[in-house]
Amino acid sequence: MKLVFCGTPQFAVPSLERLATAGHDLQLVVTQPDRPQGRGMELAAPPVKQTAMNLGLPVTQPEKIKNNQEFRAELETLRPDAIIVVAYGRIIPGWMLHLPEYGNINVHASLLPKYRGAAPIQWAIANGETLTGVTTMKIDEGLDTGDILLKREIEIRPDDTAVTLAPSLAELGAELLVETLEQLQRGDLQPVPQDDSMATLAPILKKEDGLIDFNRSAREIYNRLRGFQPWPGAYTGFRGKNLKILKARVSDPAVPLDPGGLQVNGNALFVGCGNASGLDLLQVQPEGKKAIPARDFISGYHPAQGERLG
Repeated sequence: MKLVFCGTPQFAVPSLERLATAGHDLQLVVTQPDRPQGRGMELAAPPVKQTAMNLGLPVTQPEKIKNNQEFRAELETLRPDAIIVVAYGRIIPGWMLHLPEYGNINVHASLLPKYRGAAPIQWAIANGETLTGVTTMKIDEGLDTGDILLKREIEIRPDDTAVTLAPSLAELGAELLVETLEQLQRGDLQPVPQDDSMATLAPILKKEDGLIDFNRSAREIYNRLRGFQPWPGAYTGFRGKNLKILKARVSDPAVPLDPGGLQVNGNALFVGCGNASGLDLLQVQPEGKKAIPARDFISGYHPAQGERLG
């Protein structure tokens, strides 16, 4: 197929690479502009741009696409068979949707219609799901509401975080994308409308999503800690300053604690949570300090029995 590929972060890289090795004619790679990164705030190319350049593919980085006449003219001249969209980070305008014969095909990191939105991997883990997957769909003008083409499932392991799960989903999505295009070309694929009554949302994460509410159960807090990696993480307050919880496990303290209450047991540090449950805090990071194991936190800060977080 003659394709235009739209994508930006690392998640989209396997799809681009697999399309290239499958022999598709990648006429243009569209990605977001270079952005300042790191302490030096130097301009850095997005992963998709770096990959495209390594593959010798033409790249464009428009700041906006909706009313960009130059960009529109370029795509209309190319007349691709399909436009592939994987984590591009821009809303696809109507003129792009109707341009190619096979439409705009998206790889979405959930089993649609569950977890429509910008953060499906994070919210699936945060909500305690044990199964997720990838979906290829034809993009329409709604938010991840287009007709489903293919799906594939994957297990969420008990210790998975958003960081560990994303690469597996990216590879799975790349495989599914190539299979989707093959079936579309053969005429074997019948798009299936989504059941909107089964839809759930996965909105873009905000910093306050990482603030721990110790009235939740320990399992809920643990799942959110896993899901909200690397950002916004899981954080609370201790003695008037921010305290990040980097690693923890569900493990009830020796005696029940009020939500947010601390218990020191040798080198172990427990915090009470809702439903008479508790977390064993394994690694924390006090404000302005390096990450430290719980035993170092205990020896350095000497938290009192029953002292509270939050």
